[in-house]
Amino acid sequence: MNPDAFEFVPSFGNNEPTDPIIDKELQEELTRIQLEESTTGENQQEEVKAHDEREHLNVVFIGHVDAGKSTLAGQILLLTGMVDPRVIEKYEREAREMNRDSWFIAYIMDTNDEERMKGKTVEVGIAHFETVKKRYTIMDAPGHKGYVPNMITGAAQADIGMLVISARAGEFEAGFDRGGQTREHTMLAKTLGVSRIIVVVNKMDDPTVLWSKERYDAIKEQVSPFLKQCGYKKAVKFIPVSGYTGANMKDRVSPTVCSWYDGPALIEALDSLKKVSRDIEGPVRLPVLGRYREKGLIVMGKLESGIIQKNSQLCVCPTLQNIEISSLFVEDSEVPAVMAGENVRLVVRGLEEGHILPGYVICERDDPCPRSRTFFAKVEIADLLPHKPLFSKGYLAVLHVHTVVVECEVSGIIRELDRKSGKPFKKKNIAFLRSNSLAIIKVTTESEICIETYENRPELGRFTLRDEGKTIAIGMIMKVGE
Repeated sequence: MNPDAFEFVPSFGNNEPTDPIIDKELQEELTRIQLEESTTGENQQEEVKAHDEREHLNVVFIGHVDAGKSTLAGQILLLTGMVDPRVIEKYEREAREMNRDSWFIAYIMDTNDEERMKGKTVEVGIAHFETVKKRYTIMDAPGHKGYVPNMITGAAQADIGMLVISARAGEFEAGFDRGGQTREHTMLAKTLGVSRIIVVVNKMDDPTVLWSKERYDAIKEQVSPFLKQCGYKKAVKFIPVSGYTGANMKDRVSPTVCSWYDGPALIEALDSLKKVSRDIEGPVRLPVLGRYREKGLIVMGKLESGIIQKNSQLCVCPTLQNIEISSLFVEDSEVPAVMAGENVRLVVRGLEEGHILPGYVICERDDPCPRSRTFFAKVEIADLLPHKPLFSKGYLAVLHVHTVVVECEVSGIIRELDRKSGKPFKKKNIAFLRSNSLAIIKVTTESEICIETYENRPELGRFTLRDEGKTIAIGMIMKVGE
């Protein structure tokens, strides 16, 4: 490979001329067959209809620990009628018994004992709700810095980010200052493909805030420039709410509570978002999030492109084992087909549980996902570790790309790039990079993984590099393989 040239010319196969003399009847027959196949294909495409005409959106709740993400997510489910009132009564009793009266709404999303005892989300909680206009899958990501890998898994599946910020005195500052998770979560969300973000200023009912316009404006003034720096340059919605009382979430906040706010309520703002573009025409790409056995092998994930129907004949990459889809489930309902953008559970035939792992990708048999242990990428170096201030060949890190988590090594620094222009510097064979550098590098993983170039399929071409629990680089894949 020429390290200075990242323009790859595709091969168009054998260009030898064909015999111009073709029997007229044969030519007409071939034309007739082509027309029949074309018409059949169109009819088959028409038969595949969405199981629900409403748009489906994946929403991830991100932000610093104790910002109130779980309570906010639980309150949305409560307000949209997705939780039985008897279940809420049970959670209220359990919270009182633990002297955590105000935590009962968070119990809707934080379901295991460890999360309830500590009051901290560990795993990504997943739930569903719907409105007249749209259907939603919500993912409650952990805010503690020790669980960022779990947050990355949730954000990698999301279309919309809910950046939850606590307005309570001292809590916003703790999350937004250097080292707080507000900054890292926002940067990771953008890197992982979360295209739009809503900033939810929570806990506006707190005694230290009392729906203060001054506090809300101060938060907005500090966060807005940072969001632009992360790449959210278009209009970003800021919405003041109380996750605990539900104020300004489903219905607009009362003027007697907050006289100065005249914008939409939170769910209203979600419903008003422009439709997300989906690659329905593309090849099937479903990164595997997890799998389990229950009356058959069930595989979970978000369909990033294409359409999967019942009885579809597909394959699993990187092993290229053939599978058949015996049935599909969205939430708890069986459906005949799913289109790109849906979170789905597939009942799979022809495969043992141990032969499919998180990070594998379900694909078309005749158009499988590229597999490799090496790739070239454009990366932006973030703040490196104080005791490892140089990013050089041989640097070991953990790679996160779609649902893959794998150890990797920086096997080459090809060129450093100018941060302003993006053009390469004249100097070649760079020995090392420092924090806030931009470069093209080569990465080698410990095992073969399924990835694509950012240009071809962004969902499988974005990645982060982490070391000792900290994000040290973000990037996009430019070429797969040597």
